[in-house]
Amino acid sequence: MAWAVCFSLLAAFLFAAAAALQYRAARRAVHGVSDASAAHGLTRRLVRDPVWLTGWGVNLGGFCAQAVALHFGSTAVVQPLLVTQLVFTIVLGTIGTGRRPARLDLFGGIAVTAGLAVLFTVPGAIPPQGEPSRPRILLAGLIAAPVIVALSRAAWLRKGPVRAALLGVCAGLCFAATAVLIKLTTADLVDRGVAATAVDWPGYALAGSTLLGLVIEQRAFAAGSLPAAMTAMTMTNPIASYLVAAFAFQTLPPRTAAALTALSFSVLLLTGGVALLSRSAHASREGDTVPGPS
Repeated sequence: MAWAVCFSLLAAFLFAAAAALQYRAARRAVHGVSDASAAHGLTRRLVRDPVWLTGWGVNLGGFCAQAVALHFGSTAVVQPLLVTQLVFTIVLGTIGTGRRPARLDLFGGIAVTAGLAVLFTVPGAIPPQGEPSRPRILLAGLIAAPVIVALSRAAWLRKGPVRAALLGVCAGLCFAATAVLIKLTTADLVDRGVAATAVDWPGYALAGSTLLGLVIEQRAFAAGSLPAAMTAMTMTNPIASYLVAAFAFQTLPPRTAAALTALSFSVLLLTGGVALLSRSAHASREGDTVPGPS
């Protein structure tokens, strides 16, 4: 599991760096506007932006690190560790500014670290890795799809932080699906080879969920609130991944009182930590600073 932890943290750092770059590019592409009309033609403008393309490259590195982590560990192990992405986002926001992290940031980072420590040290809190059930994975996808559609339509009628948060939840669900499909695809590659993987559906579903998640993520960034978008994505991804791990990978949820207590306490600490980090002055200042069009 040590390799899974190391590569998960590397993926979280790369995703944080990519998010910072892509957020700047997305806000510049819409010239600081936060309503739904700003999203028209957004993707076409972004693919011409060197900053966004750099973020795309860093994001690709994050997906590679995540794939390696998922090869060594389950989604219930890897995805909660991606919560540290928000901690890395705050740290990266202080580089080159001469500012130190605020007290609120430190408390949030401590809470996230403590939540992960509880989750990983109490036996039984994380479901053991099991064999995937493809029918159950498909059922989970059929449940998630209308939720994503409904939240996306609701976001279209909102603006600002609410719009960013709703789209962040949608992106988080897509990235949770991506994690599950990465797990299936890498297992196919290792156990069955390239030829068998090329004619199996998980690889194509992986491409679809990843592309959809990235498109929705850019729309969330363009909505104008990096803290709202990052918080929604950061919490939705591990929660959905944990539920899918328990439901679709034929694993048992926590059965003992100690494991259930640890899981509940960990969720409270992680939620509180992410909430504090989302209110970071550094993240808010990043959201308020919109470079002019180049």
